Amino acid sequence: MRSLFGWFCVLFMVPVFLLCGLAAGKESEAIKGLGTVLDEKIPIDSLNLPQNSFIFDRDGRLISEVTSQQQNRVFTKYENIPDTVKNIYILSEDQRFFNHIGFDAEGMLRAVMINAKSQSVEQGGSTITQQLARNVFLSHEQSYNRKLSELLYSYQLEKNFTKEQILESYLNAIYFANGTYGIGTASTYYFNKQIQELNTAQLVFISAIPNNPTMYDPIKNFTATKERQERLLKLLHNNGYLSKDELERSIQFPIELSLKERIDTQADYVTYVHHELKQMIIEKEGFAQKLATGENQEVIEKQIEDKINQIVSSGLIIHTALDTNLQQKLTQSISKNLPYDQVQGAAAVIDHQSHHIVALFGGKNYEKFAFNRAYQAYRQPGSAIKPILDYAPYIDITGATTSSKIDAREFCKDGYCPKNYNERNYGMVTLETALKYSYNTAAVRMLDKIGIEKGFSYLTPFKFDKISKSDYKLASAIGGFEYGVSPLELTSAYTTFGNDGLYYENHAITKVTDLNGKTIYQWQEEPVRAWKESTNKEMKELLSSVVKSGTGQKAAISKSYVGGKTGTTNDYKDLWFVGLTDRYTAAVWVGRDSGGNVSHIYSSNPQVLIWREIMN
Repeated sequence: MRSLFGWFCVLFMVPVFLLCGLAAGKESEAIKGLGTVLDEKIPIDSLNLPQNSFIFDRDGRLISEVTSQQQNRVFTKYENIPDTVKNIYILSEDQRFFNHIGFDAEGMLRAVMINAKSQSVEQGGSTITQQLARNVFLSHEQSYNRKLSELLYSYQLEKNFTKEQILESYLNAIYFANGTYGIGTASTYYFNKQIQELNTAQLVFISAIPNNPTMYDPIKNFTATKERQERLLKLLHNNGYLSKDELERSIQFPIELSLKERIDTQADYVTYVHHELKQMIIEKEGFAQKLATGENQEVIEKQIEDKINQIVSSGLIIHTALDTNLQQKLTQSISKNLPYDQVQGAAAVIDHQSHHIVALFGGKNYEKFAFNRAYQAYRQPGSAIKPILDYAPYIDITGATTSSKIDAREFCKDGYCPKNYNERNYGMVTLETALKYSYNTAAVRMLDKIGIEKGFSYLTPFKFDKISKSDYKLASAIGGFEYGVSPLELTSAYTTFGNDGLYYENHAITKVTDLNGKTIYQWQEEPVRAWKESTNKEMKELLSSVVKSGTGQKAAISKSYVGGKTGTTNDYKDLWFVGLTDRYTAAVWVGRDSGGNVSHIYSSNPQVLIWREIMN
């Protein structure tokens, strides 16, 4: 009885409170009216619901649906919702919907009387507006405070929006079990059809779910859902919305579920797209400057997270440069060439003409949002670093050519004495010979001659994340870094060779639009000159010689241009091949996550074979 008394208090005090407040507002301008107070305390100027976002490949194929706040929702406009659905919810939930001001005192009183008679809560008396307020702005907490808040929010909703807008939002907000929100989303999830394609029986069937999503879950409790569907069909018939024949046909119509699986493919690439989207929002929304100050990092990170959630939940179309066919080819090639347990691989492919990342491989048996070796694994690059740290800077500064001579004999300075492969010495050799056979002493001499600081300055445009002052030493000339580089970073740096010495930032995302196609974000990149065009010409000849007659001969394919560089680190912990054709640049890394030895596969050159297969 105490519970019922509380409901009576809410019922009778709220209308009195509203009336007194409105009257007071009219009587005196010195005292704020209730409407003004509510506008200040409960400002509602929009009814934005979290919506799905979508990621597409370069050919416009959907590769991933992104649900926001764990709510699978595709918004359906009022005019696209069949009248049958609107009628069902008004008849079953709120028959006076078009007449009340947000709450229905008569309906609430009726609910109290029924609950008092049964000594249980059989009816809630909530209007559609109240349910919308509860679903969007409040919680489902059972308390008088929440109920009062619900009434006040409902009053504000009715004041600021039309009945049609409220009903539209309600039908998109309600829960249809199995993570599905909104009548349109329920249509595609349970029947794999757009809502306009459903017949009356199917529309009423899914409309039966929100009354109690657990009890009327069509997957687990199909019979209960069907029984409620039939009750709702009879309700439509009794109120003149269905003829007797239509009623019988709809009851007899066989309901067959056809569940739609959420599209979420290309995990390697999509994971990176999420990473890049965050970077894009940080840059475009001004967070980069805040992060650069080094102050309140935790607060700024929280602001970034909130901003990302806000933007993604508004519904985005993320257009990417993914070449799905090439991505599949890359996956198949690594699977075929790396059948070994505990041996991993990673790769990145960039179209250096468009400056777009077109394929990424994050690791064998990769799962979405797991550690992605394509851009998160930092490994020693070995000799693959030589073209951008040693040769290009050396040629750019000294004016050397492919036929210029360099000393490949023993080298020792300040206790650092690198060895050539097989510990052989070669005397004076051409730059072409030094690179295509990967002589270490020659590369170290180049960096030593131009100066370590100067050599590393040539890496600045590439923004290697883990390269720091601690790497400014001669050992880095042959890949001896503290942490190393990622496959994507190295691929990106090598694209400079395909652009006459100009470096462009390379991206997976081509543009981000809203659901209506309006562009929200788009990268605008200006090229940076890494080295002279004449230097680039010499470098392309050198890289080509590696494939024609050097350590990368297995990479040879029939293209107008092919060039690249192998890389192997001490104790055979990392195997690399990085190279380019006339259009694409790619890097392939092979090794163990633990950094263990992979010498047993060194002679088969799996990294080179993979590169050749994906670039051919």
